[in-house]
Amino acid sequence: MNHWLVKSEPQAYAWSQLVKDGRTAWTGVRNFQARNHLRAMKKGDSVFFYHSVSEKQVVGLARVAREFYPDATAEEGDWSCVDLEPVKALKKTVSLQAIKKDAVLRELPLVKQSRLSVTPLTAAQAKRMLELGG
Repeated sequence: MNHWLVKSEPQAYAWSQLVKDGRTAWTGVRNFQARNHLRAMKKGDSVFFYHSVSEKQVVGLARVAREFYPDATAEEGDWSCVDLEPVKALKKTVSLQAIKKDAVLRELPLVKQSRLSVTPLTAAQAKRMLELGG
């Protein structure tokens, strides 16, 4: 199993909305590196859900429910999306500040390439994120 982190502004699409929806197509990714990460996702992979901009914290754990397929929201270009479904909210959110201070997590692409909306995590990073999230 692989591990990923996706970012969304809570005003645009929040964790609570994913929980309410039960499943969503993760559309709108328009960066080639992030798109390639979407294409590498496999059904059942774990996905950490990060609220960007206003909150800057990991709030929940989801999983890939459907592997990549064409993004119907793309008006042009070769873009992809995946379907995500919620697994659980973290008992304690994991802030960007805590991530930057943590020896295991400070190397996350979230810190190094903050503009990417879809990034991989190592198994050790995923384990640590779950430890911090309770």
